[in-house]
Amino acid sequence: MTRSASNHSLHVGRWLGWTLATLLPLGFILLFFVWPVVSLVATGLTNDGQLDLSGIPEVFGDARTWQVIGQTILQAVGSTVISLLLGLPAAYVLYRLDFPGRAFLRGFLTVPFVLPTVVVGTAFTALLGPGGPLEWLGLDRSFVAIIIALAFFNVTVVARTVGGFWARLDDSAAMAARVMGAGRVRAWLTVTFPALVPALASAAALVFLFSSTSFGIVLILGGREFANVETEIYRLTVQFLDLRSAAVLSLAQFVIVGLALTVSARLRSSGERAVELRAEAPQGQREKRPGIADLPALVMFGATVLILHALPILTLLGRSLRAADGSWSFGNYAALFSSADLPIEGTVLESIWLSLRISCVAAAIAMFLGVLIALVLSRRPGSDVLRRGMSLFDGLVMLPLGVSAVTLGFGLLLTMNKPLGIGFDLRTSVALIPIAQALVALPLVVRTLLPVLRSIDQRLRFAATSLGASPLAVLRTIDLPMVGRSAGLALGFAFAASLGEFGATSFLVRPGEQTLPVVIAQLIGHQAPGSYGAGLAGAVVLGALTAAVMLVADRLRADRIGSEFRGEF
Repeated sequence: MTRSASNHSLHVGRWLGWTLATLLPLGFILLFFVWPVVSLVATGLTNDGQLDLSGIPEVFGDARTWQVIGQTILQAVGSTVISLLLGLPAAYVLYRLDFPGRAFLRGFLTVPFVLPTVVVGTAFTALLGPGGPLEWLGLDRSFVAIIIALAFFNVTVVARTVGGFWARLDDSAAMAARVMGAGRVRAWLTVTFPALVPALASAAALVFLFSSTSFGIVLILGGREFANVETEIYRLTVQFLDLRSAAVLSLAQFVIVGLALTVSARLRSSGERAVELRAEAPQGQREKRPGIADLPALVMFGATVLILHALPILTLLGRSLRAADGSWSFGNYAALFSSADLPIEGTVLESIWLSLRISCVAAAIAMFLGVLIALVLSRRPGSDVLRRGMSLFDGLVMLPLGVSAVTLGFGLLLTMNKPLGIGFDLRTSVALIPIAQALVALPLVVRTLLPVLRSIDQRLRFAATSLGASPLAVLRTIDLPMVGRSAGLALGFAFAASLGEFGATSFLVRPGEQTLPVVIAQLIGHQAPGSYGAGLAGAVVLGALTAAVMLVADRLRADRIGSEFRGEF
């Protein structure tokens, strides 16, 4: 074979490889995400095959609709404000101070973000509800309880997003201000805080997004009185089969989520540009030992960890070890092995085993597709058309993070009756559950791997290619080794997110084949004797499994600060 023919074959092979790497995840997303979501919305906005928009003014003319939208925005805004106030001291302590146990605390604060919503909702019910240590506050099933529970998740988002940014800030401007006579507080307010604004704004947009699409927390702690758009869609579809109203509300949620994603993307981009303008501080000078002046931040951080994070979890653990008469007992855990006295089919242990198997499959799907997507998006094509296409592809991959899991689950039920003529009704099996969970986990995997791949110096790839390495050899010897440890973290994220997924899964489970989060929600809401205690024990088991996975995965995090910041979301 001549050299020209060899180069032509290499070019064709490279083109086919990247095309396949793009089309595989794209087809998966179009088939299992775009089609179901669009079909659900279309079902609600058509009548006998004809477009019927009469439902829009009807739904928005109902006072209940505006109450739900108002609750959604109020809950998201309240959670955002509380998360920022508590997350900023946490970011400072974890990323600007050096003390023993800091690595463990960073890992510990990763756990709340990935804890299943069912577990957190159950923990706050145990803390604030009847028999709980804070029952006297009267906050059970209140607006405040929802805000605090949402902050439980999102303080971590603020701490990690702002902390990674803060760790890269150059202190020379603040030090100059101090030398010129500014006090510590004034220097922070006039120099450091303005520099942190892009990261704070980006984190606020993310927290608003996560809070406005919250399902499990609001369903457990809010009920109908404090319903948001997500739980209202669930109520309309499951209880009343009112697809038209649910579709209109889905459109309203798309608008809210679209605005939040747009703001988040722009602010994240501006924040990253701001970091690049600053020189990275030398190793060893980024952090300092805590001093007296750091005491307020340390106290605030300690109170956040103990009261907001540890207290609900410890209460959940303690109450799971209490019998109905208040005595200490392992009876609730023993009930997990028996179905005799519980209002479920099978045992909780069987649900645990089913959840683990499904999560393994979902994580494998998310990792396979996520690696392909990250490899494609990490390239820097010279063509403007290709760059715009990659930007659209990136946005499409991120959509499952913002679109209602309830909408996704119900859409899958509508469309997966022998899809594409395969002759098999996917709705009658559990096969749809790992697919839905993989879609939810996919953005987390991509956002963990992509910054690492983008940080690889292009000259390394060019040098390898010029020395005769094939595209596969470049992937094997440069890209995959560099992404190795972050791949472990991405796998942990994918497995934990799949294990605790509740919104879409609650639509797709079959009787006798229910995942652990669904069983827990069923048990804690049932009045049968022993049901609530078994639900508490099941929540502890699910929380322990998720926490163990994340603590192990966090140990695989890349040590470089730059990748840590960009790899969060």
